[in-house]
Amino acid sequence: MWKNETYDSVPDEDKAGDPTAAGDLAYPEDDNISLKGPKHSELGPYFCDGRRRTDYVLTYNVEKAVHPRRKPSNSFIRSLRESLNRSFRHTRAAAVPQKDPEIAMQEQRLDYHEDDMHSQREEFEQKLVDMGLELEREEGTKVPGVGFLKIHAPWSVLCREAEFMKLKMPTKKKYSIGPGSSIVEKVNVCINKMTAHFYPRIEDNRINSEKHLSYPFSREKQHLFDLSDRDSFFNSKIRSLIVYEILKRTKCTKAKYNIGMNNLIANSVYTSAFPLHDGETEGIDVEPNDRKLLYDEWASYSLFYKYQPIGLIRKYFGEKVGLYFAWLGVYTQMLIPAAIVGMIVFLYGCATVDANIPSMEICDERNNITMCPLCDRACTYWSLVTACGTARASHLFDNTATVFFSIFMALWATMFMEHWKRRQMRLNYIWGLTGFEEEEEHPRAEYEFHVLQKKKKKENISKTKHHKLTCKDRMPAYMTILITMVFMILVTFVIVLGVVLYRISITTALQMSSASPFRSNIRATVKTTAAIINLIAIIIMDEVYGVVAHWLTVLEVPKTDKSFEERLIFKTFVLKFANAFTPIVYLAFFRGRLVGRPGNYLYVVGSYRMEECAHAGCLMELCIQLCITMLGKQLIQNNLFEIGIPKLKKLIRRLKSKQNSKQEEEFQKTLACHQKDYFLNPYVGLNPEYMEMIIQYGMVTLFVASFPLAPMFALLNNVIEIRLDAKKFVTESRRPVAARAKDIGIWYNLLRGLSKAAVIVNAFVIAFTSDFIPRLVYQYVYSPDGTLHGFVNHSLSYFNISDFQQNTDPLNPLHMGSRVEICRYKDHRDPPWSDTPYELSREFWNILSARLAFVVVFQNVVMLMTDFLDWLIPDIPKDISLQIQKEKHLILEVFMKEEQGKRHQNNRQSTESLVQSRPDAPAHSQTTDC
Repeated sequence: MWKNETYDSVPDEDKAGDPTAAGDLAYPEDDNISLKGPKHSELGPYFCDGRRRTDYVLTYNVEKAVHPRRKPSNSFIRSLRESLNRSFRHTRAAAVPQKDPEIAMQEQRLDYHEDDMHSQREEFEQKLVDMGLELEREEGTKVPGVGFLKIHAPWSVLCREAEFMKLKMPTKKKYSIGPGSSIVEKVNVCINKMTAHFYPRIEDNRINSEKHLSYPFSREKQHLFDLSDRDSFFNSKIRSLIVYEILKRTKCTKAKYNIGMNNLIANSVYTSAFPLHDGETEGIDVEPNDRKLLYDEWASYSLFYKYQPIGLIRKYFGEKVGLYFAWLGVYTQMLIPAAIVGMIVFLYGCATVDANIPSMEICDERNNITMCPLCDRACTYWSLVTACGTARASHLFDNTATVFFSIFMALWATMFMEHWKRRQMRLNYIWGLTGFEEEEEHPRAEYEFHVLQKKKKKENISKTKHHKLTCKDRMPAYMTILITMVFMILVTFVIVLGVVLYRISITTALQMSSASPFRSNIRATVKTTAAIINLIAIIIMDEVYGVVAHWLTVLEVPKTDKSFEERLIFKTFVLKFANAFTPIVYLAFFRGRLVGRPGNYLYVVGSYRMEECAHAGCLMELCIQLCITMLGKQLIQNNLFEIGIPKLKKLIRRLKSKQNSKQEEEFQKTLACHQKDYFLNPYVGLNPEYMEMIIQYGMVTLFVASFPLAPMFALLNNVIEIRLDAKKFVTESRRPVAARAKDIGIWYNLLRGLSKAAVIVNAFVIAFTSDFIPRLVYQYVYSPDGTLHGFVNHSLSYFNISDFQQNTDPLNPLHMGSRVEICRYKDHRDPPWSDTPYELSREFWNILSARLAFVVVFQNVVMLMTDFLDWLIPDIPKDISLQIQKEKHLILEVFMKEEQGKRHQNNRQSTESLVQSRPDAPAHSQTTDC
């Protein structure tokens, strides 16, 4: 505990004593309001007196060897003692054996390092005391090797910082919020009554008819606020935020340069810094608190069907976390109609598969179409009827309803973005953030260090007082970032190429195999195993790309924390997006198009012939890749890692402590609140959660034309994800600092960009990956009866086997016991008996023109529809706009009344002073006649 500018650990016998009797720094009586309240449990989030709340905790390493505590005011005595010890050792040098010089030098360095860190802590903590904070040190507790510095912000500090930060607080003034008279608002009220069962049992979720008028806190206008209970006026979220702002701007100057809290943690002066949770979540004697309420009504898988308590989440974790869960809830809610329509499209494909003419022609054995080999030498001729299963499966995802679903999803993305903007504005109004503007942040310590280094280099050349890092200073970092980003994306391309070579080589190997199960399931085996290999590579490279993006952002030296976060998000998104979607883009737009033709195939890496698509197209393989990637990332990378890794860490910690589960549970019951929070996982921010959902959003929107079930899988994942994240935030992670924010920041721009790109990508998928346009052209241009009869034969070209290149023809020239002279392959080329053999036919150019025309028409029509929806739906709900105007008028009315009251009081005081200055004047002579 702090005792007259000295640092002493809290003795066990003094922990229950009165802090004022122990010699704490004195504060005004008004500041220690909490000392008058009831005494709380010693294991709760309070100081040892049980009254002052612990608003923030800093931890540091404690030397294992017990040394007397060094005090800052006794430097002369310490130096004198050290000199006497040196002289004493000199006189007894002959009697005492000398230590190894290397060991002695190492111990001396360690002692110097410990002294330096201790000196920095002393300076930093003294500055915190100068700022008005109250500190309490705790060492030698049940957590060996760890010291705790508990921080409490008294009332005066809270008021000062709240005014400085312009925190909006509720005033005494209330005003009514009546339901609107429009039909839409009445319908909303009826819907809320019908869905009341789906709301958690929390008072914050009930529709209130009254609302407190909020206004930025001011010490001069404290009479406007309800200060009857000062302990609860600033809740734990606001208290921790205030202390965090003080910690962030407090600098330590005893180092080579000014460093702040983050640098002290990076240099191991402190090991961690975090606010405390409110209390326990389970137990019989647990005091009611917001954390327990969140645990009971939110962090449970059995509550998957209920709405989230967004107001309570914001109250406990802050606006930034509240906005994330609000956005995730809106996104999951909007996935319900998309999942239903996608399921209808899939069922339509199932219902019409038997009536699909191209599939029927492929499955008809009477056609007896002999296809060209799929690889050189080892592969043989094959019958088209063997692709019957693939053709029928492709129809489930490649049918007329797919075009409708792509248009629907483009409009759905626009509706989702508009719905979120309106929801965000409503939350801003409810949370009192309508006038919130982010202030300019203080420069990061790393930025200041680089500016200082630049200043030292140029102090003899330039006399400019204000230094900053220019684009020229960052040019080496920019070049490194550019080269590294390009290199990492090339690594992704190389991995995709490796999987392509795997597919080619495995196909050839299985064709040469004599085992009948392998030969009969070559396509299915190769597709599935290649997709799994791609998934494993994506998961591994995701972790690598996250580390690389962070390193590149540190190298760039952004000025502020916000700039650092935005640049980190952008780099991580580019790398992870390329990692996840490069295999999908290859399957959708490149596979089967860079092949060549029989007799003139395209080869890569020597003798590897580029792979072809099945006769029904690459859409089925694209669907398999999307399905495995999406399910794998959600089940393995997201859910399994988030559940399994914390449990594995807990198991390792238990094995190290050599305790069984029952002993550990009993040990946990004896720990104080700050000690329990120390063992929780550090809070890593919201960026991984957002990134996970943004990649999923890309899966749902970009290639939804090839996989209509993507919204359904995303919906099922998100229902679990919400409760999984809730449990992680409430019980497994340390409490985050309640950061203020009025929107989701750069993530909205990324979502909007993906929504626009989805229209173009789906247009190309329908036009070039599926057979929708070739079927359409055949039906209306080339079909003799206006149907799809004969489409399969029309889409196949002829090849004379005598035109094979040397050593590329199959080893077995027979097929079904007869010698093959002509084989077929999927393409639109002139036959070998024409004047221009194997040249692209007129049908090819007609289909290509139709495809490009479809892309242009589809893109412009859908973009026009989405822009019209964007214009039609206002960003701010009408009732919220009216309430904001009403608040402005009420605030003006309150201040006008206050000014009138002050003016009336000043007039009365001046009148009384005038009367007192004229005691001989009659009382009725205040007015005179003309």
